Amino acid sequence: MKSVHIKSLSKTAVTVALLGAAFVALPAQASSHREAPTITQYPKMDGTDVYAFKSYEPGRSAFVTLIANYIPLQDAYGGPNYFTMDPDGIYEIHVDNNGDAVEDLTFQFKFKQTSKDISLMIGGKSIAIPLRYAGGITDVNPPTLNQSESFTVTLIKGPRRQPSGVAGMLTNVAGGSTEFQKPIDNVGNKTIPDYAAYANKHMYSVNIPGCATPGKVFVGQRRDGFGVNLGEIFDLVNIPTAKVIGSRTGSTNTLEAKNVTSIAMEVPIACLTTANEPVIGVWSTASLPRSRMVGGKDTPLRNIILDNNLVQVSRLGSPLVNELVIGLKDKDAFNGSQPKDDGQFADYVTNPTLPALLELLYGADGVKAPSVFPRGDLVAAFLTGVPGVNQPKNVVGSEMLRLNTALPATAKGSQNSLGAAACFVNGALTLGNAGCDPAGFPNGRRPGDDVVDIALRVVMGYLLPPGAGKPASATLPYTDGVLVEDSQFDNAFPYLKNPIPGSPNGKNGEPSNQ
Repeated sequence: MKSVHIKSLSKTAVTVALLGAAFVALPAQASSHREAPTITQYPKMDGTDVYAFKSYEPGRSAFVTLIANYIPLQDAYGGPNYFTMDPDGIYEIHVDNNGDAVEDLTFQFKFKQTSKDISLMIGGKSIAIPLRYAGGITDVNPPTLNQSESFTVTLIKGPRRQPSGVAGMLTNVAGGSTEFQKPIDNVGNKTIPDYAAYANKHMYSVNIPGCATPGKVFVGQRRDGFGVNLGEIFDLVNIPTAKVIGSRTGSTNTLEAKNVTSIAMEVPIACLTTANEPVIGVWSTASLPRSRMVGGKDTPLRNIILDNNLVQVSRLGSPLVNELVIGLKDKDAFNGSQPKDDGQFADYVTNPTLPALLELLYGADGVKAPSVFPRGDLVAAFLTGVPGVNQPKNVVGSEMLRLNTALPATAKGSQNSLGAAACFVNGALTLGNAGCDPAGFPNGRRPGDDVVDIALRVVMGYLLPPGAGKPASATLPYTDGVLVEDSQFDNAFPYLKNPIPGSPNGKNGEPSNQ
């Protein structure tokens, strides 16, 4: 019999409503770009999106792909320093494989910068060059690369920060090294003539401690896969009604010409799950030493210390939760919190404000917010998993992506961008429904899942059963007008497209030669 911890759920339910509500009122907001006051001071630590899905690359059905993106809104021409990771920071992907809201596996990434100090003889003196490169780049860490980045990955089993839980470091199948190189960003086509070939040399087959089958790791710049029109959204959702209700195309995607930095892994399912539970929960975090924190001693995050003098400054599971669900006064606290403590945010989820805001903005066009409280439908969709789809056998309500690894992947070209939400009819799960695609959000998240449209519909009551409190407008096809679908992404690890080069560029930042 499935057990749900009501106390924890009610607190954490807030994230759910927040998440869904957020989609409603601000339909096209970026997934998690600059979502809280303090994180704006630490762009290198800012997590933007998390993806967790069963690999749909042909021949890889026994694997799960985990992606955590950082450093939002990267302009391709952002030289001379471009977008390096923070060598003082700790970047982590967490996995809960028994539903108790506590991490059972943590993949911890640490970065290092190495300078060659390339110099030129100028007037008889050796003078250091001002750039990160001194010529063309085609290979891993070439002599022309003045400053390189490398990283290590440590696997921790059980609660993080416990030395006794360190299982070991991931190693390169080719040679056994624990250090991996990160490619420099796509500075332009003269410096890096073939970025795809160059980046592919940084995709590693890795041995994972305690895992019989190798996985894959890649860290590097990718094209941002999230779709949003930031300007119109934050101008009080300055979008015509025809786009908000019905037209899944037509709005400008502000992020179309932006890049991000991805930490991507492909891990055998057998190494993530337990024998009796196929559902995993996934979220990412980023932490800094307390000594690096900006501001006075009363800065909210300065007092949230997990241990080892580290302060967690970023947290991300399901998209849009913090920026559109959590109240302004608690955004920093959410970024510094852990899923097991999500009960403190419950009211934001069970009594969401954003559906009411959407009704305020579009009520004249028939849009009404659900009047059912608490919003149990949102709790299931975003905090506990949906029964019959991705709810663990014994679950503690908490905000994270929940993925049922026992469900088959849907091949590229056959995916429904409305994901598992397309499996519901009149609020009831109907797996035989035309277009039903249970392999998509909120069952994990694939790059081609249009999470904004899904969340908009869910927060406005699409999953509610017929009855009092479910408005007639709950069945409207809410959308932000920016279509995201699987055709926009690759069919192989790491799935996100190669980044836009800094030069030369064509219309809307699109590479003119691609």
